[in-house]
Amino acid sequence: MEIRRDPITQSWVVLGHREERDETNCPFEKPEIDKQQTILSWPTEGPWQVRVVPHPDPLYRIEGEMGRRADGIYDKMGPVGAHEVVVETPDHNKKLSQLSDEEIERVIWVWASRVADLKKDVRLKHVSVFKNQGILSGEEWPHAHSEVTGTIFVPRRIKYELRASREWYREKERCVFCDIVRQEEKLGKRIVDVQGDYYALCPYAARVPYEIWVLHRRHNHQFEQPKPGTNRRQLAALLGRVLRRLDKFAPAYHLVVHTAPNTRNRKGELAGYWKTLPDDFHWHIEILPIVESRSKSYSIKETYFNAVMPEQAAEYLRSVDPGS
Repeated sequence: MEIRRDPITQSWVVLGHREERDETNCPFEKPEIDKQQTILSWPTEGPWQVRVVPHPDPLYRIEGEMGRRADGIYDKMGPVGAHEVVVETPDHNKKLSQLSDEEIERVIWVWASRVADLKKDVRLKHVSVFKNQGILSGEEWPHAHSEVTGTIFVPRRIKYELRASREWYREKERCVFCDIVRQEEKLGKRIVDVQGDYYALCPYAARVPYEIWVLHRRHNHQFEQPKPGTNRRQLAALLGRVLRRLDKFAPAYHLVVHTAPNTRNRKGELAGYWKTLPDDFHWHIEILPIVESRSKSYSIKETYFNAVMPEQAAEYLRSVDPGS
């Protein structure tokens, strides 16, 4: 496998063949999971509740050299990075939305712990946490899990956010995400749910029906380093209610944690940006439900069509009972 760069869009694309896997046995249940290397297990003693293992067929591998090189006018490099699986519960029949607030908080803690640990590798420019729930999302296994990837490039979507955040801060000396939270809090019509200082809202220009963002009202650019006084149990409670709402009508969703890039890496086009990054970027969680069998969106052009107005989506989501 190798990573190639599109010179027009500046996207890095992983190319190559992945091995066929044996789907007859769940790799995250006993005795299969005990045969695998454990990266992190929580709690550290007694029966595990959340466990992190290497992805059995990773897109990126810690071993090897980046080997960035020219291929005529193009650029390519080796698939160096990290790819891990967070097994969110030992119970094969439970989804993340069905876990208790305490259990979801434990998963969030593990996400943050793995992001912080992987950022110690100066080769990695960005670390992502994502979850594909349901067959339509491309879910790899039915057992409740999420994934963590560390890449030697910054994904295009994150670059867009970084540049927009920097420009907003340069012009206004304020964080655009903080401005969004304050305006949505004031208007209320796109707010779905609130728990303490955490807000769930339908973004003003939602790309898909019932898209939801989860943000902290207090500014912080790093998901993995909560500010003093932060109550992650509140985030867990809010996230659980949001996901239970989606369970009522969405067969699948994508969830991605957007946090700041790795500032330990001082190379590349974004290296000079780290001076304002703590002030202009704001971590958040984006959840994109899949409720349509067909879409009029043009993903290649990144042009989206959404038949459900965000205000209507938020009103409907507020009416949905999040009780399990």
